[in-house]
Amino acid sequence: MSSRTFSALLSGVRFGKFASVGAVGAVFDVTTTTALIVLFDVLNEYAKLVGAEVAIVVMFFVNENWTFADAGESGILPTLRRLLTSNVVRSGGLLVQFLVVRAFREAGFSFLVLGFDVWELLPIPLAIGASMLLNYVAESVFTWRIGQS
Repeated sequence: MSSRTFSALLSGVRFGKFASVGAVGAVFDVTTTTALIVLFDVLNEYAKLVGAEVAIVVMFFVNENWTFADAGESGILPTLRRLLTSNVVRSGGLLVQFLVVRAFREAGFSFLVLGFDVWELLPIPLAIGASMLLNYVAESVFTWRIGQS
């Protein structure tokens, strides 16, 4: 990784935008998933997959036009390449979340507070944080290729 790319990754403004877009994506994910389950009786697992994909596409276009508006080649084919790359990157982020949650479950610890096992909830924000960092770096480097022009 070049020093220009590394320097670009350290942009607090860009990271803040990226995190904000992630919050927007979460709203689309939850809304789509819930609507499919409640209104259309779609199985939870399938609804979640659709919700995640809707969020990925929404986040891509917001990032494309705001977070990374100054990066990436213009045109339909380069944009489609970035959309495909973004889907692959985000799939990696989902895998990281799955692995973090599973690792905590496999550790077999328990931490009861008022009769509730907090250990079951602890991995969720950690998994989201880990995947957000992975997604930020991978989207920056592979999808929008910041610092490489």
